[in-house]
Amino acid sequence: MDIAAPTSLGPGRLVVAPAASPRAVLWIGHGARGGIDAVDLAALARALPTRGITVVRYEQPWRVAGKRVASRPAALDVAWRETAPLVDELAAGLPLIVGGRSAGARVACRTAGEVGAAGVVCLAFPLHPPGRPETSRLAELLQPEVPALVLQGDRDTFGTAQTLAEETAGHDGIRVVAVPGADHGMKTLKSSPLGAAGVAELVVVSVADFIDDVLDRTV
Repeated sequence: MDIAAPTSLGPGRLVVAPAASPRAVLWIGHGARGGIDAVDLAALARALPTRGITVVRYEQPWRVAGKRVASRPAALDVAWRETAPLVDELAAGLPLIVGGRSAGARVACRTAGEVGAAGVVCLAFPLHPPGRPETSRLAELLQPEVPALVLQGDRDTFGTAQTLAEETAGHDGIRVVAVPGADHGMKTLKSSPLGAAGVAELVVVSVADFIDDVLDRTV
């Protein structure tokens, strides 16, 4: 189900994969170079509704408009905030978990408190630009006051799973799950321990388990 999402920056789009008997809603955004059909986002949309979780993928206005270059972070946040009331209507009082991949994960972290999220899911959080570890975005990841899950490849040039685990050590609310052999796009080498299907399964199971834990806390 596709829903137009008007914003002051132009129309965005919500693509809803509804659960038959939903227990929660996962609202998730895309990265700065890919769209909502990224392998991990698509895997979540296929699998989570069977586990009682409605998945709402958000396409930012710049992407709907066919542009190749993403808007600046502040503009991404504006569009996300302005779409939040529409997502709230879809959630109809159910717990809302927000998230995204790469730039979308940053948006979710920065706005989690404002939209009333019960948890945050980060896929390939861009801890720093490639080759520039001194330009850290750790503060954004630490911003949410709710539990956060980070699924990170151990070949990610924006920050490996090991680096993220070390940087977030001592922050009990953040769970880092390594994706063996995966890069920033969750792609693996032929020699990697997991292929594409294994990566998708790891993402789905990890996110589902995390959301179950979040729901247990809200009871």
